Amino acid sequence: MLKAIFFDLDGTIRHNEPRGTDVFAEHAAAIGLRVREDDLLRAMRWEHYYWALSHELQDDEKRFGRMSNDFWQQYAHRQLVALGASTGQAVEMAPRMNEYMSKAYTPTSVVPDDLPGMLQSLTQANLKLAVISNRDQPFDDLLNQLGLDSYFAFALGSGEIQIWKPDPGIFLHACKQIDVQPEEAAYVGDNYFADVVGARRANLTPVLYDPRGIFDDPECAVIRSFTELPAILGVDGRLPNQKMAKRAAQ
Repeated sequence: MLKAIFFDLDGTIRHNEPRGTDVFAEHAAAIGLRVREDDLLRAMRWEHYYWALSHELQDDEKRFGRMSNDFWQQYAHRQLVALGASTGQAVEMAPRMNEYMSKAYTPTSVVPDDLPGMLQSLTQANLKLAVISNRDQPFDDLLNQLGLDSYFAFALGSGEIQIWKPDPGIFLHACKQIDVQPEEAAYVGDNYFADVVGARRANLTPVLYDPRGIFDDPECAVIRSFTELPAILGVDGRLPNQKMAKRAAQ
């Protein structure tokens, strides 16, 4: 029996509109890079990998510090390569891409339309709900601004306990905070490398939120819309076996 559902924050219960990867790819194409649909999907998968505490992220933070312009120019270089740019193209285009994104990209924070109703359904099923994010700082005020704070028992940022997904420690810490066993909890997130891998390591049940079909076969339950989640979890809080969950998501 499931007793608790944890949710990721960025890219899951809130996202940027327009999406940063889309804006980046559109401008790269505008200044001369050929970008196909499979290139964009590959870049989106890479972006998820990079921010899931990858070795590349750790190296870049150590070399430059995340607040520096050099860090973000290196990030632009890596993102161009993920989009299919040659090394020479990436070197030439990275400064322009970094400058464009820093000045022109001003996204709006958006809550998916189907999220509040789904959260209400889970609350009525007597499931405990909470949010786990890799953010450095507490984000309770943001949940309040988004009108989501009333649904969640608590919100936990990695920086508060210095443990970042996919380290299982942050999931286990959250389970203790809400007084459930890992086997009694599920985790819903959009990042396979941070959310699915981390939840599995902690023995929680992962559910991948993947509305754009970025990941081919994550070997867990997958939802494209939050309206699918109550059925995936089961009305009484039971999680179907893996094959049933995957069929329900198709």
